[in-house]
Amino acid sequence: MTKKALLGAVAAIAVSAGMASAAEVTLRMHQFLPGAANVPALVLERWADAVEADSGGRIEIERYHSMALGGTPPELMDQLLDGIADIVWTVNGYTPGRFPHTEVFELPFFVSNPRAASAALWTMYEEHMQEEFAGIHQLGMWVHGPGMFHTNRPVRAPSDLQGMKIRGGSRTVNDLLTILGAEPVGLPVTGIPEALSRGVIDGTTIPWEVTGILRAQELVTNHTEFEGPALYTLTFSFAMNQDVYDSLPADLQAVIDQNSGLNFSVFAGGTQTDADAPTRAAAVERGNNIITVSAEEAQAWFDAAQPIYQNWIADMQSRGIDGQALIDEARALMAQYEETADSMFDAWAAEN
Repeated sequence: MTKKALLGAVAAIAVSAGMASAAEVTLRMHQFLPGAANVPALVLERWADAVEADSGGRIEIERYHSMALGGTPPELMDQLLDGIADIVWTVNGYTPGRFPHTEVFELPFFVSNPRAASAALWTMYEEHMQEEFAGIHQLGMWVHGPGMFHTNRPVRAPSDLQGMKIRGGSRTVNDLLTILGAEPVGLPVTGIPEALSRGVIDGTTIPWEVTGILRAQELVTNHTEFEGPALYTLTFSFAMNQDVYDSLPADLQAVIDQNSGLNFSVFAGGTQTDADAPTRAAAVERGNNIITVSAEEAQAWFDAAQPIYQNWIADMQSRGIDGQALIDEARALMAQYEETADSMFDAWAAEN
């Protein structure tokens, strides 16, 4: 029996015996996707359930999906700092340039293994990012599976993007789109279905796993994926208000801690990546056109992306950050975690 199942059984016995008591702490968790989407359903809910169970019912986590507490996705981190929510899940790139160290993992054709990259991101957060996230207690940081194109006409070569309006996944992807002659459109992921259906955009960059909840396979029929490193990835923060965390008694802080951190980050990134396969299969079943750019063909894309690296390093330098050192460190850490990331994933999953 898993820890979660055992704790659930104990809780059920306590309730049946009339021993249950009201939670000592109620935390509001806020995020931007519908509750049925993969990340809320498979990651955030599981984390919240584990925390509630491990606390013996002393912590209750209220779950607010689809921006139910108001505001827009780019406002989530400020909502956390302002006390509107106690816990949020958000895309770091929704506020471009605010968390510059995280952007190294968003560079084009940089990430090959999202589990290893999630481990590297968490490690670099602990090493470099405390000041950027002042007032924020990180619970997990991770990347999604390979970002790719979903378009209303086929895209195989960089020149195919000429004149297309594409929703970009990050500021570095938007820069790449501009270099390739496309018009980048800034848009939170929740705005994609309407923009596609109304013809405001010709396509979008998102990973496979979110195409189902956004109906992307119905709204466009061409999907371009890449062998080797992904076109791009986004970084996520799953974070708690630092003052709220500090106000918890030490034993409840320990409950939060034991369910968070490195292994949880790998679990979250790995789970999000694993959810790519079913939605890709759904697109195949619909008869959509799936274009796989070979490693050889991808070289032209990679070459086109090189100015993005140069510009990003220069931008980091203007902020007093050694961008090339971050690139080198991130690559070394991803290689280091290549063989151990799966065991980290399994360790958190087994405990929860």
